[in-house]
Amino acid sequence: MMGFLTGFLLPCLYAVMACVAFCFILNQRGLLLVVSSLGGGVGWAVCLLCAFTGSDVIQYFAGAVAVALYAEAMARLLKAPATGFLVVGILPFVPGGGIYYTMEYCLSGNTQLFLSTGIHTFGVAGAVAVGLLLASSLVRLALPVFQRRSTR
Repeated sequence: MMGFLTGFLLPCLYAVMACVAFCFILNQRGLLLVVSSLGGGVGWAVCLLCAFTGSDVIQYFAGAVAVALYAEAMARLLKAPATGFLVVGILPFVPGGGIYYTMEYCLSGNTQLFLSTGIHTFGVAGAVAVGLLLASSLVRLALPVFQRRSTR
């Protein structure tokens, strides 16, 4: 039970709390603040559930797909732009530590670590971008098909 709490539940809660703080910067209040922040927790939960893959790039990709699908669903439900939910929900996936260490290794002249950390960070950032793009594009392609079926 303790492993579930510290290994899964608390990281998801921390992701939600970070998103809540970011909502204030974007001036989201009330229901939008709560729903947007939960997107970060949902994405982080999917990321943690994909730990069995052994690749953090795949984990980040799956989490980004989950955030994008969540944002599209909440945008339709609350009749608000999906971008607001995406920007807040994707916050926990920003590879800030990787960028920091890449620059640290660059400035210290450690070329080997600079290249390996830079490539990995670029891979994580690319996986997040592709995950968002793929999920949002699929929703926008599939939406007219479902709308046509419901009018028949």
